[in-house]
Amino acid sequence: MENGPAIFAGMVFCLFGGGLLAWIATSVRRHRPVAQGVSPVASVTVASLVSLVSLVAGVWCFTWL
Repeated sequence: MENGPAIFAGMVFCLFGGGLLAWIATSVRRHRPVAQGVSPVASVTVASLVSLVSLVAGVWCFTWL
């Protein structure tokens, strides 16, 4: 019964992290800004870190199964 919330949270984190990583890659490939009004290098770095942290959190949730 406790597996349901872990599966849900893991999927949410993994989908968010994967989607954000895909969006960053698409933006960089098309030479579009990731965030308006921010240095391109800083915005890609911060967004990539947030994406990786989200993916790690999702994997961590799946290890509790």
